[in-house]
Amino acid sequence: MGKAIGMVELSSIARGIETSDYMVKAAQVDLLRSSTVCPGKYIVIVSGDTGDVKAALKEGLDRAGEFLVDSLEISNIHEQLIPALSGTVIVEEPGAVGVLEFYSVASAILAADEAAKAAQITLIEVRIGFAIGGKGFVTLTGDVGAVRAAIQAASENKELFVASTVIPRPSPQVYQSLL
Repeated sequence: MGKAIGMVELSSIARGIETSDYMVKAAQVDLLRSSTVCPGKYIVIVSGDTGDVKAALKEGLDRAGEFLVDSLEISNIHEQLIPALSGTVIVEEPGAVGVLEFYSVASAILAADEAAKAAQITLIEVRIGFAIGGKGFVTLTGDVGAVRAAIQAASENKELFVASTVIPRPSPQVYQSLL
């Protein structure tokens, strides 16, 4: 089975913390994120083999109950997704910069995975929810053509899409601010 991620978003912080505990106890998963996001919600993101993520996600959905806002499951994720979510990416070859913005955390994560699968780019970061009003955004870099292809593939017909941009030659100061 491939590597997968699962996410549960809740409207209760207390129930979110409890849900994260049940999820990691339900299966052999890694807890990527268990934290508050704006505006006063809580997200839990786990990764692992597809079967384990499914089991943890099922437990998370059961525990979230009436506090469930959104959920997400992606099987066979692109290898760049977890480092981009964790903020551990080291960009070796900077190039053009692309940005995808969404009203939803789940939409941003899905878009990042799709962008990485669509073109030869490097995901810089998937920023989710904190200090950005509950939104999510993705930054990526690569050859201008690849960045445009990734942006188009990841934003086409997407719910809760806000905006995107491609900056062919970002200034060194702007580029550094993204790393």
